[in-house]
Parts: sequence; structure tokens; C-alpha cells
Amino acid sequence: MLPPFKNEPVVNFGEEVHRQRMLEALRQVESELGSEYPLIIGCDKVTTSDTFLSINPARPSQVIGRFAKATPELADRAVRVAYDTFRTWSRVPYDERARYLLKAAAIMRRRIYEMAAWMVYEVSKSWVEAYADVAEAIDFMEFYAREMIRLGPPQPVVHYPGEENELRYIPLGVGAVIPPWNFPLAILTGMTTAAVVTGNTVVLKPASAAPTVAAKFMEIMQQASLPAGVINFLPGPGSGIGDSLVTHPLTRFIAFTGSKEVGLRIHELAAKPQPGQIWLKRTILEMGGKDCIIIDEDADLESAVEGVNWSAFGYQGQKCSACSRLVVHRAVYNRFLEMVIERAKRNTVGDPADGNNFMGAVIDESALRKILGYIEIGRTEGRLVLGGNRLSDEGYFLPPTIFADVDPHARLAQEEIFGPVLAVIKARDFDHALEIANSTEYGLTGGVYSSNRRHLERARHEFHVGNLYFNRKITGALVGVQPFGGFNMSGTDSKAGGSDYLLLFMQAKSISERW
Repeated sequence: MLPPFKNEPVVNFGEEVHRQRMLEALRQVESELGSEYPLIIGCDKVTTSDTFLSINPARPSQVIGRFAKATPELADRAVRVAYDTFRTWSRVPYDERARYLLKAAAIMRRRIYEMAAWMVYEVSKSWVEAYADVAEAIDFMEFYAREMIRLGPPQPVVHYPGEENELRYIPLGVGAVIPPWNFPLAILTGMTTAAVVTGNTVVLKPASAAPTVAAKFMEIMQQASLPAGVINFLPGPGSGIGDSLVTHPLTRFIAFTGSKEVGLRIHELAAKPQPGQIWLKRTILEMGGKDCIIIDEDADLESAVEGVNWSAFGYQGQKCSACSRLVVHRAVYNRFLEMVIERAKRNTVGDPADGNNFMGAVIDESALRKILGYIEIGRTEGRLVLGGNRLSDEGYFLPPTIFADVDPHARLAQEEIFGPVLAVIKARDFDHALEIANSTEYGLTGGVYSSNRRHLERARHEFHVGNLYFNRKITGALVGVQPFGGFNMSGTDSKAGGSDYLLLFMQAKSISERW
């Protein structure tokens, strides 16, 4: 019998033993940089003449991995292999499928420093952020394995005399899993293993900025003896093979995390039946946010400033849950703004490999240009009080950037920037603060710092986000503790790491036999 689920702890790198283990892992990973990685379709490792590189955002001249580039023809082959494999994998007992996840979690736990080191190099995560990413991936596998054991047997129904009746959950079929680069292991692992443990097969198209971490995930699943064809590995450009996977008539569902624009395109393409398609495709979409923290007039400002700093600038603000709007009651606006500025000034920015920097580089040159473009817009929409300029000609480094006195309807306060840019907005009172908080098309995360119980209870009902936090940071949702997913244009309201998440990958079948 399995023990109850417990979240994987994050270590303190201030302790020498953990620091040394991380340094050893970084040296090991550095010796493997530049390796070549093929596609994996069923039992076959497939190379292509057309390839692409993964590079280090902190040192763009450093190649992390060299990857075969998939084509629409290979995408078709991968879907068909997954479809054939589904016939056998879907019949594997649910508890056996769960044990594959438990084995993979154990392997990943043994490789936790190594996996974190790959993220330091490939996506410029700090040690703490990278380690937490691996811990979350382990949590997903441990949690979903237990959930499958709960949901696998026939479910309770009302007894009817003279008949045997049961309700059971069955898998959907072949899924396209399209994860993001910002949580290249945690989100990839969560979506992929949720699909697999429920009896589906997968074509995994990793983010082009983080394919090496995905390749290492595939290594772990192979070490866990997962049968060939259950997960097929298909790196390549989303614009080319992404549409092929979404529109393929044998694809039954699409699990995606990324931008609103791409998510809406997937939703639209999946809604149109293709020749030979005999089902309505299901989409499980998480599409970002424009998240907000409210600072009430009686908030504990010392606590709030730390929460805002971590929420806004942790991992360079490249989280769909990151605080990009700070709404402050006018009674404490000037004082708290100065506190936020002074705290952000202490955030060190540089190559995360040395372990001493709070912030690394943004993911690539395209992201850098986009963020700098928003900073230029911000110069016309608010008062620049910190940052605003690129820090290095080599890596894609930006400092914490803060704009004060931003109008709630300005582009800086409405559009997802996905970088270390914070728009600070003054609220007349708590009513006005809630109005501002709810004024975007998104609804992912939000937070309130307040000592006023009446205000907190109002926010509990009126602050329309999927994940709402009081008197703490708004990033870092824990699997099983804070099921994660948002409303409105933030996605399809799914809750990753929650007790109902696996149901999105299954369908209910009622069976009745009269005696």
C-alpha cells in the first residue's frame, strides 16, 4: 500500500553539501553539452538532415544540444505509431501504469541535481528555481500515480435489483502534448504522465528552446521501462509540426501550455473535424496571465515586499503566474513603491551557473526584443523608476524594471509581457483595487496583502482568478496543495495537480448486465 502523497522538499543551497552536489552536477552536464539527439518514434531513433540547436541564453555561443528536426511526414508517422500502441497500452491494468510513474519518479529523484543543472544551462534558471522545477515534476508523477489508483477501479453507482451496474473511466486515445520552455520539466512531465497513466499514448513536441531537458525526460521514462510507442519524441518547430499534430484525424486530444495566441489557434484548429475523424477533439489549454497583487492600506508591507519581489522577478518574470501588475492603495502607495524599488535593486542578475545570481537571462533574443519593445511602450505610459536597459551584449540579460503611475487600461497593464517588468498602479480604495485586478481578459493568479478580514473575504468571492493567494507570493503552486489553472483567456479551467485533472484525459463508460 502506498503512503499518502507528500510534496518533494526543496533543499537549501546555503548548506555546503547541497552546494557541492549542484556544482558536481553542473560539471557533469557541462561535459555533455553539444550532444546530438534524434527523434524517437516507437522503437526507432530517427535522424534528419535538417537539424536545429539549443543554446544557453546566458551564453548564446554555448550549444546545449543538437536536435533532429521533425517534419509533417514524421509527425504523421508518430501519430500512427501512437495509435497502434494505444491498442495494447490502454489494456494495461491501471495499477501497473501507475507503477511506471512511481519508478520514473524514483529515477528522477536520484538524478535531481543533474536535471536541475540541465535547466540552469538550457533555460537560465537559478539553482533554486531549477531544483524546484524537478521537485514539481516528481510531485506530478507521485500524485498522478496515486490518483490513477483511486480512479482506476469501477466507480460507485446506485444499486438496482437484478442488475450489475458499473461506471469506469477509460482513456481517450492519442494525445499531442505541447509543453512550454519556462517549466521545461515540471509542466512537460505533468501533462505527459497524466496522459500516459490514464491509458493514452502521446506524441510529445517539446518547446524548441528547451528540447534537451525533454530528451532527458525521455531517458528517464526509458530507464523506467515504459514500452516503446507510449511516448513518441518529436522536437521541431511548432509552426510546422504543431498544426500537423493538432489536425491529424487520429489525434484525440491536445494538452498545451503556452501563449494565448497559440492556444486559441489550437482550440480553433481542433474544433474543425478532419476527413476520417470520428470524435470531437478535447483541448486542455493553459494560456498565461496578467497577474496582479493588491496591497491594502493595512498590509504588512515588510512581508508584502518580499512576496512581490519573488512573484515579479523570480525566473526573470517568465512565469504565467508572475506578478506583472502591482495595485497599491493610495494611502501606502509612495512608501511601498520605494520599498519595492529598493528590494528589486538587490536582485543580482547574471549567469545562474555560478549559483550566486537571483536572476538569469531571458530565454532568447526574440523574447529580449519583445520585452524591450514593451519597455519602450512603458516609457510613454508610466514613470520608469528602475531598470529599462539591456545589461550585456553576450547573454540576454535584463534587470528588474519597474514603471510607476501606470493607467489600469494601458498596454503595460493589459498585455502579457513575460519578462521582468512590473507595472505599479495606484488604487483609490479597495473597491477600486478589485476593479483594476479584474480588468484584464485573463484570470490565472492573483494575491492580496491585507489585515482586513472583510476585504479578504470580499476578494475570496470577487477576485476572479483560478489561483488566489492571501498574504503570500502568487507563484510556486504546489501539486496537490494548490491545484493550478485559470479562468477566461488563461485557459480551459483545468487544474493541474488537482484531484479532477486526470478526468480530462479519460471518458466515463457505464456498463450494465441483467441477470
